[in-house]
Amino acid sequence: MKCVVAIDGTASSGKSTTARLLAKKLGVAYLDTGAMYRAVTYLLLQEDALEASDRLLQKVLLDAPLEFKIRNYKLYVYLNGKRLSDELRSTEVDRWVSPVAERALVRAFLVAKQRELGRNRKLVCEGRDIGSVVFPDAVLKVFMSCDLVERARRRQKELEERGISRNIEEVKANLAKRDDTDSHRKISPLLHTPDAFYVETTNLTIDQQVDIIYEEVMTRMGEG
Repeated sequence: MKCVVAIDGTASSGKSTTARLLAKKLGVAYLDTGAMYRAVTYLLLQEDALEASDRLLQKVLLDAPLEFKIRNYKLYVYLNGKRLSDELRSTEVDRWVSPVAERALVRAFLVAKQRELGRNRKLVCEGRDIGSVVFPDAVLKVFMSCDLVERARRRQKELEERGISRNIEEVKANLAKRDDTDSHRKISPLLHTPDAFYVETTNLTIDQQVDIIYEEVMTRMGEG
């Protein structure tokens, strides 16, 4: 495994944007594991298998014409040869991705895919179990956190940009519920591992977040 940076953290703490920009600055691939869980959720929606038994779920996953490819430093997802993009951000996928991601078979399936994508490749990978489970030997593990109110504000703005109106209290409640689910699930819970570099993002801009982690990467690699 040659994972350069493994970024974990709470929802809406800035992981995805930071990871994408950091990967660009480092000149390495960016692996968006959230898109992979969304892809499986979309697949299960198409197969009417959201609440399938483990036996049926395993068959759907093994037979799935689902492909994950990294090209030009980016992750591309294909189903039946068709690239998925906006489909991964649908309201239905938003609704079901959390319970789907809790399924042990789904996590095992995608962890294997993520490790395969990271084999002999330098990348920045973000999610909720990257440093603890997927790439425990990463050059640098990062844990990002942020005040709940600030995360709710960011999430509300993101939804508005997609044309979705949500009350700030509703957004905050949903994030708090997601935090609880992520931290207490039996399979691969969200963990701040002792060896992770902690970044509190409440009062940081995205550029500041990227710069802080970039400098730490350079230090760990002996180039700082």
